[in-house]
Amino acid sequence: MSSDILLSDPVLATPVSASPLAIRVSGLSKCFHIYDRPRQRLQQLLVAPVKKRMGRTDVKYYREFWALKNINFEVAKGETVGIIGKNGSGKSTLLQIICGTLSPTAGDVQVNGRIAALLELGSGFNPDFTGRENVYLNGTILGLSRQEIDQRFTEIEAFADIGDFIDQQVKSYSSGMAVRLAFAVAINADPEILIVDEALSVGDELFQRKCFSRIEAIRQKGATILFVSHAGSAIVELCDRAILLDSGDMLTEGLPKQVVGNYQKMLYAASDRRSIIRQQIISGALATGVAALPSEDLASNPEPTTDESFDPGLKPDSTIEYEDKGARIREPGIYTMTGVRVNNLVRGRQYRYRYTVDFSRLSERVRFSMLIKTVSGAELGGAMSAPTVAEALEWVEAGACVNVQFEFTCRLTAGVYFLNAGVTGISDQIETFLHRALDVAAFRVMPESQSLATSIVDFNCVPTLHFVEGVLTS
Repeated sequence: MSSDILLSDPVLATPVSASPLAIRVSGLSKCFHIYDRPRQRLQQLLVAPVKKRMGRTDVKYYREFWALKNINFEVAKGETVGIIGKNGSGKSTLLQIICGTLSPTAGDVQVNGRIAALLELGSGFNPDFTGRENVYLNGTILGLSRQEIDQRFTEIEAFADIGDFIDQQVKSYSSGMAVRLAFAVAINADPEILIVDEALSVGDELFQRKCFSRIEAIRQKGATILFVSHAGSAIVELCDRAILLDSGDMLTEGLPKQVVGNYQKMLYAASDRRSIIRQQIISGALATGVAALPSEDLASNPEPTTDESFDPGLKPDSTIEYEDKGARIREPGIYTMTGVRVNNLVRGRQYRYRYTVDFSRLSERVRFSMLIKTVSGAELGGAMSAPTVAEALEWVEAGACVNVQFEFTCRLTAGVYFLNAGVTGISDQIETFLHRALDVAAFRVMPESQSLATSIVDFNCVPTLHFVEGVLTS
């Protein structure tokens, strides 16, 4: 794709002086010209102007593709904002305009601060240069002096951890090696604004963790971060706010859990329902997706207890359900091993999470699932009824009713948590959700006065102290 639009006075990366904002996007639109045949480019360049002078103002040898349409949002300094949407929604185009590598068709982008961006694997790298030479090239593009790059080169080389390949041509690199080096340069440029576009998905788990750890450190220093990912859990865990794009339109912005929930509902909806759900998201008609705590939370009930109980007021108002495709989940709940329904749980005890699924049509290769999440939406763990599609239930007849039960041990520390329920099957030769309910149930883990556990998960860590020399003093 290419754009042949002439801008009268484009404004890119205009500084926002003395402003609490890092980024302001106003009325931003981007149109690409799509040519069906190569000769049409030449016709547009040579023939169209002649016909225009002859009074033919509507001569076009291309089709217009609007990648972005009237996008408006602001990002405060120090804020981490996630951008989510399916392929082709305009995410990468938006980031390229913010970085100044693309010109907008209309609208304005104002930026305040040094930007370091990972838009594509090895973007900004010359494939014929060595890794070392590209460090200096990319560092210069990011605004570092040669002396600053000299001072940081050792740390960049260590973070990338590509060994002797640092002195090999980049065209010999794997995609993982290229992104390692690109990320190492970007995060060592002391960015005031860091932009990451799905670049970390190619790294192995250890490198991904190292990257996310460094992103968190940059965030703690007060940098602004724009983060694009298809992984909703990463958006929820990393971001203060999220933006949902679809087909060039900005559908909604808000709390990450809300935005990701709406995106997933639209993504897994039947094709004939997606436009309806899309309109509901725009109008705000869907459930908020905000994990609101019950009126009587832990702060008002701090006393430790050894008894489970059921609190009728402890129920989420953030439930989002996918459109069903021949199955529907109902009556989710947690029960003791003796069959008593509870939602105030005691750490260390076993429970059963139950729900019922009604099937309205014949379903193939059916699996059932559960997921436990924090208030912020971070996914803690769950399970499926079969490890693979091949081991799923081969067929479930229309009219069938299946009672699903997952037994689990509560290993969470005191707090409020939320549950998902899902049923998958084969549709159009791929596994998809036949029905899914997010935040369909909530439970509270009761506090304990003698608990040594910290953070969220209790790994039953047992401390042992042995004094080799000296004595214990009070």
